[in-house]
Amino acid sequence: MHDAMPAHPVLGVIGRSGSGKTTLLEFVVKELAARGLRVNLVKHSHHDLALEPPQKDSARLRLAGAAEVLVASPYRFAIVHELRGAPEPSLAQQLARMGPADLTLVEGFKTDPIPKLEVFRPEVGQAPLYPHDPHVIAVASDSPAPADLREGVQWLDLNAREHVLAWLLHRLEK
Repeated sequence: MHDAMPAHPVLGVIGRSGSGKTTLLEFVVKELAARGLRVNLVKHSHHDLALEPPQKDSARLRLAGAAEVLVASPYRFAIVHELRGAPEPSLAQQLARMGPADLTLVEGFKTDPIPKLEVFRPEVGQAPLYPHDPHVIAVASDSPAPADLREGVQWLDLNAREHVLAWLLHRLEK
Protein backbone atom coordinates (compact mmCIF):
# COMPACT_ATOMS: atom_id res chain seq x y z
CA MET A 1 0.00 0.00 0.00
CA HIS A 2 1.07 3.56 -0.56
CA ASP A 3 1.60 6.12 2.18
CA ALA A 4 -0.54 8.93 0.73
CA MET A 5 -2.91 10.54 3.19
CA PRO A 6 -6.63 10.50 2.34
CA ALA A 7 -8.36 13.43 0.65
CA HIS A 8 -10.77 13.92 3.55
CA PRO A 9 -9.69 15.85 6.66
CA VAL A 10 -7.66 14.04 9.31
CA LEU A 11 -7.02 15.42 12.80
CA GLY A 12 -4.83 13.76 15.38
CA VAL A 13 -5.84 14.06 19.02
CA ILE A 14 -2.84 13.61 21.27
CA GLY A 15 -2.07 14.06 24.94
CA ARG A 16 -0.72 12.30 27.96
CA SER A 17 -2.58 9.43 29.58
CA GLY A 18 -5.32 10.77 31.85
CA SER A 19 -5.55 14.15 30.10
CA GLY A 20 -9.14 13.65 28.90
CA LYS A 21 -8.67 12.73 25.23
CA THR A 22 -11.36 10.04 25.18
CA THR A 23 -13.88 12.22 27.05
CA LEU A 24 -13.35 15.07 24.59
CA LEU A 25 -13.46 12.72 21.60
CA GLU A 26 -16.69 11.14 22.82
CA PHE A 27 -18.32 14.58 23.01
CA VAL A 28 -16.97 15.73 19.63
CA VAL A 29 -17.93 12.53 17.80
CA LYS A 30 -21.44 12.60 19.27
CA GLU A 31 -21.97 16.26 18.33
CA LEU A 32 -20.56 15.89 14.81
CA ALA A 33 -22.65 12.76 14.17
CA ALA A 34 -25.75 14.56 15.47
CA ARG A 35 -25.09 17.21 12.79
CA GLY A 36 -25.13 14.53 10.12
CA LEU A 37 -21.37 14.35 9.62
CA ARG A 38 -19.68 11.02 9.05
CA VAL A 39 -16.79 10.68 11.50
CA ASN A 40 -14.24 7.88 11.39
CA LEU A 41 -11.87 7.18 14.22
CA VAL A 42 -8.51 5.46 14.38
CA LYS A 43 -7.45 4.46 17.90
CA HIS A 44 -3.91 3.19 18.33
CA SER A 45 -3.10 0.79 21.12
CA HIS A 46 0.27 -0.48 22.28
CA HIS A 47 -1.45 -3.53 23.75
CA ASP A 48 -2.66 -6.74 22.14
CA LEU A 49 -6.28 -6.46 21.04
CA ALA A 50 -8.81 -9.01 22.26
CA LEU A 51 -11.71 -8.34 19.90
CA GLU A 52 -13.48 -11.66 20.18
CA PRO A 53 -13.87 -14.26 22.92
CA PRO A 54 -11.20 -16.97 22.43
CA GLN A 55 -13.76 -19.79 22.22
CA LYS A 56 -15.77 -18.19 19.36
CA ASP A 57 -15.50 -19.75 15.90
CA SER A 58 -13.96 -16.61 14.39
CA ALA A 59 -11.15 -16.56 16.97
CA ARG A 60 -10.54 -20.28 16.61
CA LEU A 61 -10.26 -19.96 12.82
CA ARG A 62 -7.98 -16.91 13.07
CA LEU A 63 -5.75 -18.76 15.54
CA ALA A 64 -5.75 -21.76 13.18
CA GLY A 65 -3.98 -19.57 10.62
CA ALA A 66 -6.47 -17.41 8.72
CA ALA A 67 -4.80 -14.15 7.59
CA GLU A 68 -8.00 -12.13 7.94
CA VAL A 69 -11.35 -12.91 9.48
CA LEU A 70 -14.37 -10.74 8.72
CA VAL A 71 -17.10 -11.15 11.30
CA ALA A 72 -20.45 -9.85 10.04
CA SER A 73 -23.83 -9.31 11.67
CA PRO A 74 -26.91 -7.21 10.91
CA TYR A 75 -25.48 -4.55 13.30
CA ARG A 76 -21.77 -4.24 12.45
CA PHE A 77 -18.80 -5.99 10.94
CA ALA A 78 -15.16 -6.17 11.89
CA ILE A 79 -12.07 -7.36 10.09
CA VAL A 80 -9.37 -8.90 12.22
CA HIS A 81 -6.08 -9.02 10.34
CA GLU A 82 -3.22 -10.98 11.84
CA LEU A 83 0.19 -9.39 11.29
CA ARG A 84 2.05 -12.61 12.14
CA GLY A 85 5.38 -10.82 12.50
CA ALA A 86 4.88 -8.34 9.65
CA PRO A 87 5.53 -4.68 10.48
CA GLU A 88 2.65 -2.68 11.89
CA PRO A 89 0.95 -0.78 9.03
CA SER A 90 1.57 2.97 8.88
CA LEU A 91 -1.16 5.43 9.69
CA ALA A 92 -1.56 6.18 5.97
CA GLN A 93 -2.04 2.46 5.27
CA GLN A 94 -4.62 2.20 8.06
CA LEU A 95 -6.48 5.26 6.79
CA ALA A 96 -6.55 3.80 3.26
CA ARG A 97 -8.52 0.81 4.62
CA MET A 98 -11.28 3.05 6.00
CA GLY A 99 -14.34 4.27 4.20
CA PRO A 100 -14.96 7.91 3.27
CA ALA A 101 -15.74 10.40 6.01
CA ASP A 102 -16.21 14.10 6.59
CA LEU A 103 -13.49 13.81 9.24
CA THR A 104 -11.21 11.09 10.53
CA LEU A 105 -10.00 11.57 14.08
CA VAL A 106 -6.81 9.78 15.07
CA GLU A 107 -5.92 9.03 18.67
CA GLY A 108 -2.34 7.88 18.98
CA PHE A 109 0.24 7.94 16.18
CA LYS A 110 1.75 10.94 18.03
CA THR A 111 4.78 11.22 15.76
CA ASP A 112 2.93 11.21 12.43
CA PRO A 113 3.03 14.48 10.47
CA ILE A 114 -0.70 15.25 10.58
CA PRO A 115 -2.48 18.28 12.05
CA LYS A 116 -3.01 17.66 15.76
CA LEU A 117 -5.06 18.89 18.69
CA GLU A 118 -3.34 18.31 22.03
CA VAL A 119 -5.38 17.79 25.17
CA PHE A 120 -3.23 19.16 27.98
CA ARG A 121 -3.93 19.26 31.71
CA PRO A 122 -1.06 20.44 33.92
CA GLU A 123 -2.42 18.41 36.89
CA VAL A 124 -1.53 15.20 35.00
CA GLY A 125 2.04 16.14 35.97
CA GLN A 126 3.72 15.74 32.59
CA ALA A 127 5.10 18.26 30.14
CA PRO A 128 2.97 19.29 27.18
CA LEU A 129 3.78 17.91 23.73
CA TYR A 130 2.99 21.02 21.64
CA PRO A 131 6.28 22.89 22.21
CA HIS A 132 8.17 20.10 20.44
CA ASP A 133 5.64 19.13 17.75
CA PRO A 134 5.23 21.59 14.86
CA HIS A 135 2.11 19.69 13.73
CA VAL A 136 0.12 20.69 16.83
CA ILE A 137 -2.27 23.37 15.58
CA ALA A 138 -4.40 23.66 18.71
CA VAL A 139 -4.28 22.87 22.41
CA ALA A 140 -7.36 22.21 24.53
CA SER A 141 -6.39 22.89 28.12
CA ASP A 142 -7.87 23.84 31.48
CA SER A 143 -5.00 26.27 32.06
CA PRO A 144 -4.41 29.70 30.51
CA ALA A 145 -2.33 30.01 27.35
CA PRO A 146 1.38 30.53 28.04
CA ALA A 147 2.95 33.82 27.00
CA ASP A 148 5.39 32.04 24.70
CA LEU A 149 2.76 30.09 22.74
CA ARG A 150 3.99 29.43 19.21
CA GLU A 151 2.34 31.61 16.57
CA GLY A 152 -0.45 29.80 14.76
CA VAL A 153 -1.36 27.50 17.69
CA GLN A 154 -4.96 28.00 18.83
CA TRP A 155 -5.49 27.77 22.62
CA LEU A 156 -8.90 26.32 23.49
CA ASP A 157 -10.68 26.02 26.84
CA LEU A 158 -11.04 22.31 27.58
CA ASN A 159 -13.77 23.11 30.11
CA ALA A 160 -15.84 24.73 27.33
CA ARG A 161 -16.13 21.73 25.03
CA GLU A 162 -18.59 23.64 22.83
CA HIS A 163 -15.77 26.06 21.95
CA VAL A 164 -13.52 23.14 20.98
CA LEU A 165 -16.37 21.82 18.83
CA ALA A 166 -16.89 25.26 17.24
CA TRP A 167 -13.16 25.43 16.41
CA LEU A 168 -13.34 22.01 14.78
CA LEU A 169 -16.49 22.85 12.81
CA HIS A 170 -14.83 26.03 11.57
CA ARG A 171 -11.81 23.98 10.42
CA LEU A 172 -14.09 21.63 8.51
CA GLU A 173 -15.67 24.57 6.65
CA LYS A 174 -12.31 25.58 5.14
